[in-house]
Amino acid sequence: MERVVGTVARGLRCPIIKQGDNIESIVVDSVLHAAQVEGFQIKDKDIVSITESIVARAQGNYATIDHIAKDVNSKFGDETVGVIFPILSRNRFAVCLRGIAKGVKKIVLMLSYPSDEVGNHLVDLDMLDQKGVNPWTDVLTEAQFRELFGYNKHTFTGIDYIDYYKSLVEEQGTECEVIFSNNPKTILDHTKNVLTCDIHSRVRTARILKANGVEKIYSLGDILAKSVDNSGFNEEYGLLGSNKSTEDEIKLFPRNCQPTVDKIQQIFKEKTGKNVEVMIYGDGAFKDPVGKIWELADPVVSPAYTAGLDGTPNEIKLKYLADNNFADLSGDELKQAISDYISNKSDDLVGSMEAQGTTPRKLTDLIGSLSDLTSGSGDKGTPIVYIQGYFDNYTK
Repeated sequence: MERVVGTVARGLRCPIIKQGDNIESIVVDSVLHAAQVEGFQIKDKDIVSITESIVARAQGNYATIDHIAKDVNSKFGDETVGVIFPILSRNRFAVCLRGIAKGVKKIVLMLSYPSDEVGNHLVDLDMLDQKGVNPWTDVLTEAQFRELFGYNKHTFTGIDYIDYYKSLVEEQGTECEVIFSNNPKTILDHTKNVLTCDIHSRVRTARILKANGVEKIYSLGDILAKSVDNSGFNEEYGLLGSNKSTEDEIKLFPRNCQPTVDKIQQIFKEKTGKNVEVMIYGDGAFKDPVGKIWELADPVVSPAYTAGLDGTPNEIKLKYLADNNFADLSGDELKQAISDYISNKSDDLVGSMEAQGTTPRKLTDLIGSLSDLTSGSGDKGTPIVYIQGYFDNYTK
């Protein structure tokens, strides 16, 4: 029978995961139950992707603002601390900021502008042009920023993050000074003790500060890298990848995930005889065209995945073949020529004209984005995504 469907991604419902649940058994049982109810078959090279939140919940990987405060205080003591380059997010950073503020006496909060590193804007770029402000060189105080740009609410949340973040700090009885700069060295004019809160640029930020006289420097990845008073923790990412659980508690990024994906793959093999690939995913890596937000607020798209998901796609652009190599063919003859070309393609197409435009991103980044969009971030209730046909091509 002719194959007419390619990749299929199904969001699967599963029980609400609580601390201590056996996540491996729940994932496998949920997939097998869905296959039975919906009538699809488990096949080799199918992919099971699992949102990081249910893994962390099963692990009980939580911490409170008191845990954060104690760790921050143990590192900085009573020094004035520069908290620099945080993203603007109630879900991702607000609770962390409350904990940080509770652990120190004064914070100099340095915000990047016109936006944070994932695209949340404090001010429109066009307004910088109109006011003659150069964000790469100009440092602004809070008063100067307000005089130039006034009060601007976030496109999606309707929040003025400057006031919001300042209020979170001051609610803890901590003094807060807000400045605006995109140069890490600016903070050293205010304090030599710095907590870097950027995600993807954190290594560069730390390198610049260490070369210019910082005395104490830690990143969000260093906070709760170890357990504090039996709190959750993440030895690799600390507070990076955490998000809000309650007003006083966060859920951290899941830890020690590789055994989880390997175990799930093993159980599938035992129960079905099929080699199913497994990955844990967080944020997808895509950009919203309206809000200009780059979705990836986690340190990585996937903290763990089975070996078959390593690498990048090795694909040929069909339209290039149709318009160039086989421009004189049509119908079944064209279909056969393209099929033969794909069947005999090189194992490494990097740099070839036939592969141009196929965007050789990591497989886990592509599949993580597909999974994140499929599962959504709201009330769909589908934290498991089952993907079939991802590794198929025009010939099979």
